[in-house]
Amino acid sequence: MFYQYLLRFRGPVAFAAKVVLLLITNAVLVLLTTQALAVDQIAIAVFLIIVIVLANYVYFAARFAQFKFLFPGMVMLIAFVVVPILYTLTMSTYEYRTGNYISKAQAIERLQIEGVEQTEAGIAFDIKLGRTDSGELAMLITDFETGSFFLSTPAELIELSPDQVTLNDFEVAVTAPNFQRISSARLNTIDAELTETRFYYDGDAFIVAEGFDVGVVAQQVLSYDEANDQFINQYTGETFIDNGNGNYALSSNPEEILEPGWRHPIFFEHYAKLITDDRVRGPFISVFIWTVIFAALTVVTTFAVGLVLAIALDKPLFGKRIYRSILILPYAIPSLISILIWGGIFNKDYGAINQLLGLDIAWFEDANFARFAVIMVNLWLGFPYFYLVSSGALQAIPNELNEAAAIDGASGPQIFGKITLPLLLQILTPLLIASFAFNFNNFNLIYLLTGGGPRDESAGEIAGATDILISYTYSIAFGSYIQDLGLASAISVIIFVLVASISLFGIRRSKVLEGFGK
Repeated sequence: MFYQYLLRFRGPVAFAAKVVLLLITNAVLVLLTTQALAVDQIAIAVFLIIVIVLANYVYFAARFAQFKFLFPGMVMLIAFVVVPILYTLTMSTYEYRTGNYISKAQAIERLQIEGVEQTEAGIAFDIKLGRTDSGELAMLITDFETGSFFLSTPAELIELSPDQVTLNDFEVAVTAPNFQRISSARLNTIDAELTETRFYYDGDAFIVAEGFDVGVVAQQVLSYDEANDQFINQYTGETFIDNGNGNYALSSNPEEILEPGWRHPIFFEHYAKLITDDRVRGPFISVFIWTVIFAALTVVTTFAVGLVLAIALDKPLFGKRIYRSILILPYAIPSLISILIWGGIFNKDYGAINQLLGLDIAWFEDANFARFAVIMVNLWLGFPYFYLVSSGALQAIPNELNEAAAIDGASGPQIFGKITLPLLLQILTPLLIASFAFNFNNFNLIYLLTGGGPRDESAGEIAGATDILISYTYSIAFGSYIQDLGLASAISVIIFVLVASISLFGIRRSKVLEGFGK
């Protein structure tokens, strides 16, 4: 009805409304494009420009009328599904981890800035920061050792006489000719500029700020040889060369690297690690096996309990409506609340289970108990769904089949095993497959209930006993002090392939696409 109403909405008013809506849309997209260009997000800007051009073409060209309702959905599909998948696939081929986030040019710049050391003399000054009359960042220096005052800029060091400066209560110079002090409230705004600025001192020595009140005399230790693409330690003569993995490494000891490094393409090395590297392969295989077991047990238990309840309530029973309302309550309550409540119920010290049964079980500190708790909580969350779908499926099975089997002498269990269950499985198999795929990525349950544990963090373990692939991937990406986004992206791609394959199998099994295109 709504679509038919839209088709009738034509004429000058409709055209004017369309123009106004497109103008608003164009204004928003142009604003987003300028913002993307301002932060050097060229790819996003190009995508938005393409969307602007196509949107105006589709909605003003009569021959593309059939795409007017499809276009917004296609844009959203590309922006929020296709692009993230392609980006994740791309990042899985890079060395992209803590210390390797930035580009190579940025890494070289950072290494040069950080590759300095204070001179052996250990000279330090009290300073005040400001700008010259021309706007150049400057440092007003008080040298208590010699009683001298200086004004230093990146280009020169100017000695000042005592009568040219004004001192504060601590005898530190705060004003001088050609110097406008930066107020304390605005010092934080120059933090990035100050980090990159070296104030002239003498020869190869320069002054760097340590905070906003102290300056020290330093020298460059690491110098970059652009011709040979290497860093040289000026004191020891050691050279650091590009190791091909996003870092400069000591030529005589490749294990010693300079940080930060940069994002570097390593192609399929992360995927190879999952097979060849024992430190990665072992945890990955154990987590993968538990993920399959967890998803399979969840489907079996929730389906079994839901089916038993559906069969029980399919019979004439007093108060059936009340029972049905009670059974769907776990499905109606947000899973976030239920999981947190169950986390308290399983608590070792004050949880209801230990208190009522007089137990002293550390449910989340032992691997087997933690896994049992995860399965039980997911059973509570999942059985109402299968109760509802099984109830509907039972109504679709003709009673004549059961009656005919009973007349032929079949017992109740035989009728269930030979007739009811096969027909139910034929109807519900796509839903069982979909449930398996969902629980394969059931991040909320694992993260909120056990956090993937228990795990021995003192031994550097990332994979916990209850971690499934998706929570294990999260731990690799964000759960430790070394965030390996490249490896996490590779595992995410594997998860996508597995879940997509399971979903495709479910679609083929349900035959829902057979009518398309006919």
